[in-house]
Amino acid sequence: MKKIYLAGPDVFFRDATARYDRLRALCSQYGMRAVAPVDGNEPPAGLDKTAQAEWIYQGNMAHLRGCDAVLANVMAFRNPVEPDSGTVFEIGAAVALGKPVAVYDPELRRGSAERVQAAFGRVQGPPGQLFDAVHGFLIEDFDQPLNLMLARSCSMHTRVEEAVSTLAQMLGVLRR
Repeated sequence: MKKIYLAGPDVFFRDATARYDRLRALCSQYGMRAVAPVDGNEPPAGLDKTAQAEWIYQGNMAHLRGCDAVLANVMAFRNPVEPDSGTVFEIGAAVALGKPVAVYDPELRRGSAERVQAAFGRVQGPPGQLFDAVHGFLIEDFDQPLNLMLARSCSMHTRVEEAVSTLAQMLGVLRR
């Protein structure tokens, strides 16, 4: 059975268990087994915070290496535009390991540049360049739903069901 690593900030939600249960059930419908970062990854009692962090990191990386693909929730997290940095790291690691990645977020209907401008405003720079009005950073505009490094390396979806279906197709798994 193909295994799918569940990347995303879901672990930080109060209803994390229910969120993972829904994702597991969805993957199961396609004959795939979902693996959450928390699966069997509870640090032993008595570790200090640094040792706990290392335990979690090593466990997540072992899960990621042991899976066939990654399903990533790229919702804006703790900011109005960008995905969780840990999720982005896991996506990059999966891409480097040659694993297919499908990401999902309803906000991917809108381009990254549009969302940045809505959140931070814009100011005109030299011809053809816009900068956000809050930080003064260049607004990347390649008509992509996320930063080009994510958009060009992952399969982009507005619905989790579409992302799971795409992974099943990429892995040659038939829906059950």
